[in-house]
Amino acid sequence: MLRVISVLLTLGVSTSALAQDDIDDAGRKIQYKQRTEIDFEGVDVSGELVKPSGALLMDVKRSAFNPLIRFRENFNAEMEQSIDEVK
Repeated sequence: MLRVISVLLTLGVSTSALAQDDIDDAGRKIQYKQRTEIDFEGVDVSGELVKPSGALLMDVKRSAFNPLIRFRENFNAEMEQSIDEVK
């Protein structure tokens, strides 16, 4: 019964999302163009490329971290033990 009430309450309180009306505050109908084109033919765009100098890039050093994992050179003891287990 509680489930039915919660479903009905959810459906009753929730409303579907509606788009804005096509009528403004003065009561006039608003109509939008299907496609908007912007023409940049008459516009001159000028600028300069800004980048860091080469000296800055050469001075950057890589950080050296103390490795947390030590790689083992061999697994001889485990290999000998596994052979004993197979026999």
